[in-house]
Amino acid sequence: MGFEIVELSSEEELGESFQVMSQLRPHLSKEEYIDLLEEMIPDGYRLFALRESGKMTAVAGVSVGTNLYHGRHVWVYDLVTLEAARSKGYGKKLLEYIENFARKENCSIIALASNLERTEAHKFYQNKMGYEKKGFVFQKVL
Repeated sequence: MGFEIVELSSEEELGESFQVMSQLRPHLSKEEYIDLLEEMIPDGYRLFALRESGKMTAVAGVSVGTNLYHGRHVWVYDLVTLEAARSKGYGKKLLEYIENFARKENCSIIALASNLERTEAHKFYQNKMGYEKKGFVFQKVL
């Protein structure tokens, strides 16, 4: 498999990632997406992409943080593979890359949240990647 994983930084790369990210975040327009990235990146958000034969097929947005319950950790905010490219191991390869990134950043935990209806993603995290379900995420819209 001819793939590479790269961190996205240029305006062009970030714009290209919208095609993939929009499958996870369909409520965002490309303009909103870019505006949010411009605010998030200076705060430590990092966006990685897996390219297969030059085509972006999966992306992961993460940040390194420290808190009382995880200690130093990587939080995975976004992980998505193009629908047409799913079940080919791209998400696994990208998440393994993020795990190595976390080790290099001296993190002891990788954590993420997943919407309740994403049952296939839950199976992937638990059965294929060894993640434990540790709780629920609650929100209140203001």
